[in-house]
Amino acid sequence: MGLAIQQEEFRPEDYARFSRRLTESLEALRTLLARPGFGVGACTIGAELELYLVDAAGFPLPINRQVLSQTVDPRVTLELDRFNLEVNLRPGPLAGRPFTALRAEFEDTLGEVRRAAATQGARVAVIGILPTLREADLGRGALTGLPRYRALSAAIRRRRASPFHVSIHGEKEALALTWDDVTLEGANTSLQYHLRVAPGDFARLYNAAQLATAPVLAVSGNSPLFLGRQLWDETRVALFRQAVDDRGEPGEGGFQPHARVSFGHGWAREGAYELFAESVALHPPLLPVLGRESPLERVAAGGLPGLDELRLHQSTVWSWNRAIYDPKDSGHLRIELRALPAGPTVVDMVANGAFLYGLTLALAEGVDALLPALPFVHAYGNFIRAARQGLDAELLWPGEAAPSPRPVQVMELVPRLLPMAREGLVKAGVDGADADAMLGIIERRVALRRTGARWQRQVLAFLEGSGLPRQDALAAMLERYLQHSESGAPVHTWPVE
Repeated sequence: MGLAIQQEEFRPEDYARFSRRLTESLEALRTLLARPGFGVGACTIGAELELYLVDAAGFPLPINRQVLSQTVDPRVTLELDRFNLEVNLRPGPLAGRPFTALRAEFEDTLGEVRRAAATQGARVAVIGILPTLREADLGRGALTGLPRYRALSAAIRRRRASPFHVSIHGEKEALALTWDDVTLEGANTSLQYHLRVAPGDFARLYNAAQLATAPVLAVSGNSPLFLGRQLWDETRVALFRQAVDDRGEPGEGGFQPHARVSFGHGWAREGAYELFAESVALHPPLLPVLGRESPLERVAAGGLPGLDELRLHQSTVWSWNRAIYDPKDSGHLRIELRALPAGPTVVDMVANGAFLYGLTLALAEGVDALLPALPFVHAYGNFIRAARQGLDAELLWPGEAAPSPRPVQVMELVPRLLPMAREGLVKAGVDGADADAMLGIIERRVALRRTGARWQRQVLAFLEGSGLPRQDALAAMLERYLQHSESGAPVHTWPVE
């Protein structure tokens, strides 16, 4: 994230100084990336998981600070809304048995959060969007009382001339909502994976991750409900973009600036530098907090700059796959893979990560040949269709012969991609049995046509068909979800009736 935020109001000169420091940081980064050996090292992975706190009836419980006070685990942190927490897993090597290790650490951290939550009468829900969430649970009172979140909310709101307008259309139901602050974003809880990447490999792996995201998201959906409506399989994708949109009304000539939440603006051609430069060029600063270090002086002296301002700015530009600079471990680059939802179970989340990592690594082998066969606009279209329709989506996939790309159903495409993902993992040093255990879950999930989103829809239909009104059915469905989630059994094994 970069610098800690202690102030909430800023002057014009603060923004001017911060912008100058961003320019200096980009130049320092360019110099650093040209330094022989910078960022080269063993490939590591890590994860961040956002959570809901709920009461005995399954409604959001806004006590994250109280729950945090009951644990000394440094992996547990606060999130935007008062009913959210986040756990940050320790990074580990990709080679070996990474998914066994990930699973163990997920279970350990979730166990600790559940213990701490229980002391305050709370339970933990690991789900993309809480089905029982109500408008009354949101609003300014829901915002976690930290200067960072208050400053971010105020900065985005100042840049708008009108309230936020949220409009999401599902297959049968729709939602239209006007809102005054960023607390709607807290309705989204995600699972974010990290992949350490050598600078020379960054563009190739980043593009591969962009290509891999859609099919992986399509089989991982777990957010079909928001404020009582059935919307997209991954409603988070539509909601997040609209909940923090700082652009206001179009300017002169109808020009609309680029949204802070995006899938990107084209294939990466050079590497990480261009993605950082793009963020600085396209998006004005929101939190102009200046550090003491001069990045140019530090890098000129042969040192490792923190690039705190650049990292802070990057944390306010929410690309679904984001470039990360980290000064730790002698300095390195990562790709933050941000598209996946929380839940349903630990093993489901680790399986989703295994598929995403493996497919990214496999596609990177020949991605330069694939890109001409898939214009970037189609990669973005794939992402939206995967979020909207999940297993029912039709994606455009690059072919080896013209014409390309060609439409293919997710149910047909994923079985073709799973062996590629396995090969990508094994070539990276992952134990074959560790890869097989996780990819086998994806294979069975697709064969049985049951993602978390699909299970939620089916159970809701069953309960409503039994005579329960929508709100009661949502609460009953969530109760079943929580029981199955804590059991640890993968979602494709959960009963519907």
